[in-house]
Amino acid sequence: MILINLLPHREERRRRRKQAFFIGLGLAALGGAFVVGVWYLVLTEQVRSQQSRNEFLGSEIRRLEAQIKDIASLRNEIEALKARQKVVEDFQIDRNMPVHLLNELAAQTPEGVYLTSIRQDGQGVAVGGQAQTNERVSEFLRNTAYNSVWLERPELVEIKVAQAPQAGRETKRLFDFSVRLTLRRPQDVEARAAAGAASAPATSASGAAVAASGT
Repeated sequence: MILINLLPHREERRRRRKQAFFIGLGLAALGGAFVVGVWYLVLTEQVRSQQSRNEFLGSEIRRLEAQIKDIASLRNEIEALKARQKVVEDFQIDRNMPVHLLNELAAQTPEGVYLTSIRQDGQGVAVGGQAQTNERVSEFLRNTAYNSVWLERPELVEIKVAQAPQAGRETKRLFDFSVRLTLRRPQDVEARAAAGAASAPATSASGAAVAASGT
């Protein structure tokens, strides 16, 4: 009978298995470290790229904010220029208002009414005068209320009896009166004229329709 001692062979195989295990474990550790290193590098690059984008966006935002401030400043300057332009235009328009006022008062003042004072404050006008009768004052109020292009909303402030002395004859009774009026601005007059011109064809058309239906 032949006996073979297998103990050294088993020990050698066990040693090789253990060595292979540790080699595999080391390779796994190296592979894990490599993966972690690669992941760290990728993450670091992403963070750096994101920081670059954030810096770019921040610089663009600051540039846009500066442009917005410039635009707001330009808008304020434009509004200021428009306001000054409107003041100049209003002055150009309103400087002829006293001429229109005097012409309109001359046209609407009836016989027997004598104006002694005229005071204008913007669109407000205060007129003082004398009239031969109360009816003359009423006629002046009607003329300025309904017949005037430039004057509107007459308001009788005061009327009182006054005596006008005459040489060699008895004193003549007159009436002192004061009236408040509103002077229309040129653009208001133009708007009223345009509205009247627009309503005239409609009135003519409606009149023609009524006449046609009557026939």
